[in-house]
Amino acid sequence: MLRSNEKTRPGNRRRHLAIMGIVLTMLAGCVTVGPDYRQPDLSVPAAWNNETGEENVAGTADKWWSTLNDPALSSLIERAVAGNLDLKKARARVREARAQRGVAQAGYFPTLGATGTATRSRSSEETGSGETGVLYSAGFDAGWELDVFGGVRRSVEAADATLQATQESLHDVLVTLLAEVALNYTEVRTWQARIAAAEANLKSQEETFQLTSWRQQAGLSDDLAVRQARYNLESTRSQLPTLRTGLEEARNRIAVLLGEQPGKVHAELEERKPIPVASAGIALGVPAEALRNRPDVRKAERELAAQTAKIGVATADLYPKFKLNGSIGVDSTLIGRLFTSGTYSWSFGPQITWTIFDGGAIRRNIEAQTALQEQYWIAYEAAALGALEEAENAIRAYVEEQIRRRSLSEATQAAEEAARLARLKYQAGLADFSSVLEAQRSLLAFQDSLAQSEGAITSNLIKLYKALGGGWTSLVPDGTKTPESGESK
Repeated sequence: MLRSNEKTRPGNRRRHLAIMGIVLTMLAGCVTVGPDYRQPDLSVPAAWNNETGEENVAGTADKWWSTLNDPALSSLIERAVAGNLDLKKARARVREARAQRGVAQAGYFPTLGATGTATRSRSSEETGSGETGVLYSAGFDAGWELDVFGGVRRSVEAADATLQATQESLHDVLVTLLAEVALNYTEVRTWQARIAAAEANLKSQEETFQLTSWRQQAGLSDDLAVRQARYNLESTRSQLPTLRTGLEEARNRIAVLLGEQPGKVHAELEERKPIPVASAGIALGVPAEALRNRPDVRKAERELAAQTAKIGVATADLYPKFKLNGSIGVDSTLIGRLFTSGTYSWSFGPQITWTIFDGGAIRRNIEAQTALQEQYWIAYEAAALGALEEAENAIRAYVEEQIRRRSLSEATQAAEEAARLARLKYQAGLADFSSVLEAQRSLLAFQDSLAQSEGAITSNLIKLYKALGGGWTSLVPDGTKTPESGESK
């Protein structure tokens, strides 16, 4: 580095002003290299292939669980939003992304550092005086890299999009959480209904077993009927442990979803209540609305935007970098004279760096970032197609299960009447016990299937609302804020 000790003269000041003028002119003509992002325009069908056959209510699937009219479910969902561990982790990721955006934004500003040293040294007697001396110094150094070609601007753009993608990940966790709580709550009520049906049949079969025993003792029946009644009774009794295990697992799962220990919700879910049923039409909307509302699709789009900006960051490395450096300091051999007149020194000037040859590394990096952009574009398309597929399947499953439930309801009513008639005929000696046995078996099977179908209808409705991306906007009032921060994108 060349140094000059000449004092500042008017000509030097003019040169400094000229340098500042050049810098300001460069700033005024800043360009942003790399592609500008434009949101992709996907081809989306105007309507669903499947219809629910119900009223399509206006609006989106916000707060869909309220249509089930179950205060216990609404309470569990509120507690899950407050305590779920996956949701807390997602909120922490949002805070991390917000901090990373701040790191990127710091590139807009100059850096300032302070130094202070006290050095004691002794020179060689062969090459110097051999004396020992002390040097005290203090100073400030500043640097400012000018974002002439937009590398920093693209970095901030990428960080903004990454933050937004992280927020959409949080929303996606919310959608999944709401559905999981509701699905497991529906399972609890379904298991309870199945247990109730098994217990009712068990009681009826115990009475039948007693009846066959009395008839055998009276000589009106043989031992075969008693044995058949016995194994039918015990077969039904053997189903109860499996049903109770399923109920226990569903209740424990709800507790964990709430961020609580297993067993914490048993008391409040002990009372048997009916499976919740929706009281209103479905806010089905159109496919385009579902894609706009699905957090996973929104996340994929934001990740595509972030990667597009990263191409600009890589492209900026092709161009020179301009930096303003400056320093001011004091040096003295006596600490008491450190800040007196004559100890001050300063320097100021621009710095230009430009990578002339790197073996093609920069251009290869641009190619790599462009290939990554293509991958994110494909991932965005895949997310959209997957969302449409999930919604179409959920609509069909909801419709078909309602048809199945109607048939099972008719079959169950017929089975109840058949069991009653078979028992009466057996008591009157007009039919053998096999007809009673078959009727009781069929009744239990139909009642169990009906309970499962009623639970499946509600579960399929919940899955449909999940497929539509419903629920998170009601917890994030303007659709752009996270529950924990309230901060806009």
